[in-house]
Amino acid sequence: MLAKKLGERIKELRKKTGLSQEKFALKINMDRTYFATVEMGKRNVSLQNIEKIAKGLDVTISELFDGIEGESDD
Repeated sequence: MLAKKLGERIKELRKKTGLSQEKFALKINMDRTYFATVEMGKRNVSLQNIEKIAKGLDVTISELFDGIEGESDD
C-alpha cells in the first residue's frame, strides 16, 4: 500500500512539471518502464532512486513523502 501511495504522489508531482513519464525518466536518467512501475506502485524503489526522483521533481525527500502514511502494525 505504501508503494502505491508513493507512486500516486510521484505521478501527481510529475504532472505538475508538465513532463510525460518518458521525458521525466529521461531527465533523471531512469528507464521509462521502470519509472512507470514506480508510479503504478508496483516497485519497491531504492533510496537512491527516491533521491533521483525527488531531485528531478525539485522537491526534498521529505516533501516527496508529504501526506503519505504507511500501514500501522496495530
